[in-house]
Amino acid sequence: MRERLALMAAALWWGSLTAVGAWVVPLLFVHLPTPAMAGQTAARLFTAQAWAALGCGLLLMMLLRPRDADRIAPAVQRSLAWVAAGMLLALLLEFVVAPRIGAREDLRLWHSLGSALFALQWVCAGVVLWRQGASQISPADPS
Repeated sequence: MRERLALMAAALWWGSLTAVGAWVVPLLFVHLPTPAMAGQTAARLFTAQAWAALGCGLLLMMLLRPRDADRIAPAVQRSLAWVAAGMLLALLLEFVVAPRIGAREDLRLWHSLGSALFALQWVCAGVVLWRQGASQISPADPS
């Protein structure tokens, strides 16, 4: 049960990053009347995404951590490291990059850095999802 919940949390994290970054925000800039309106709406979506990422990451940390913390398998340690890295990226985006973009401070730099950090977070979540999916595959498991 814990493994399936961890897989769902990883899928929610990666899927929400994909939906917001690849579909929703670009569509805002296409369909809203002004770039300013699109930017304000995108900022709210990225904030919601950051909190979703932190929630999914926290849930993953709780689910992946074995009951006996003295015997954490190396594969689980690597997965937890990817989760922690993704959560750190979400925090940096929300509390370092976003305020500077909101203050319109050197927009080219901060948008570029924010895009890079978002892409790295997407990679972290993807690695966690891939690992969780692979851990679900077992020849003895008929489901």
